[in-house]
Amino acid sequence: MKNYIWKLFTNFVERISRTHTFHAHFSLLFTIWAMALATGISSIYHHVNPTGSANVALIYILTIIMISYHTDKYRYGIISGIVSVFFINYLFTYPFGQFSFAVSGYPFTFMVMYFISILTSATTFRMKDQARKINEAEKFLAEAEKEKLRANLLRAVSHDLRTPLTSMIGASSSYLENEAALPPKEKRELVSEIYEDANWLLHMVENLLSVTRITDGGASVLKKTPEAAEEVLFDAVSTSRKRYPDLQIKTVIPDEFVTAPMDPLLIKQVLLNLIENAYFHARSTKPLECTLSSTEDAIKFCIRDYGTGIAPDRLSGIFDAVPSAPSSAASTVDTRKGMGIGLSICKAIVNAHNGEITARNLTEGAEFCFTIPKEEIHHETYDPNPRH
Repeated sequence: MKNYIWKLFTNFVERISRTHTFHAHFSLLFTIWAMALATGISSIYHHVNPTGSANVALIYILTIIMISYHTDKYRYGIISGIVSVFFINYLFTYPFGQFSFAVSGYPFTFMVMYFISILTSATTFRMKDQARKINEAEKFLAEAEKEKLRANLLRAVSHDLRTPLTSMIGASSSYLENEAALPPKEKRELVSEIYEDANWLLHMVENLLSVTRITDGGASVLKKTPEAAEEVLFDAVSTSRKRYPDLQIKTVIPDEFVTAPMDPLLIKQVLLNLIENAYFHARSTKPLECTLSSTEDAIKFCIRDYGTGIAPDRLSGIFDAVPSAPSSAASTVDTRKGMGIGLSICKAIVNAHNGEITARNLTEGAEFCFTIPKEEIHHETYDPNPRH
């Protein structure tokens, strides 16, 4: 009987070695190693407790689960289950060292052990296969989201670049054709328009470079370091004031020192985009409010204006880079500068930081908020009356 089983085993090994790939070789070697380890542990336990064959069966069942999880086919778990039954009978069931199927109750134990092994192997393999399919589906959805963002960006770029370029061409053409006849004041106005539109295009290119960096590498390309959130906010506000001298901003920060892991340049880009968006499109007569707050799990930035708000039909998709007709809030102010690219980049950057970004209309104006998770949770008391 021993020679017959050994012959079957060696034939199986030779057949596998001739016909299967590296994964099959790994699975076979792992199965042999795991069964040898289980047998060694069971032998030690049996030496300590010769009557504990039921616990030996549990050791082999755990080994079958491990084999099913780490190998790439059903058969390794099933075969190891069958081999386990024979090992238990031969090595750990009285009379030890020989096969005996006449022991009272053993045929039933044999069948139960056999079916448990098969079900355990099949269930474990199916769970692993489902996890693999879920992982592939998540990768597919991530790629689809990237493609959607790229397609929307292309449409938005063609829309948002056209008008400032047309304006620059028109202003420069007027200047060149009528240079001698134009008074100095009008010349300065034309050059100022060209300068403003050139700056706008420069900011757009910065945004495009940011979103390309995010969509190509995702969160893995972020240079996250623990940063003081209020310093990033003040830096963005200072840059905005330099770009737009007539911009009025009021900042609100908490009393406690707030830090979070972030890429400071990209988070500053988010704040600049939101402030710029409110400046051009809100038609607000009051100063913008930039608020920083903190919870146990995250920090939160909010940019609030007191303008006409966001058109309801645009609110749900405002972070998608899809050009659309100007809303009433923007149509009479500055239709040259679209919102799509800047806000879509905000969403991409915040998502790469595992945060969330939202927009909502208030009784007066609109508010854009985004959160960044904290690296460590600090159980500090939040002051409902922040300093200004």
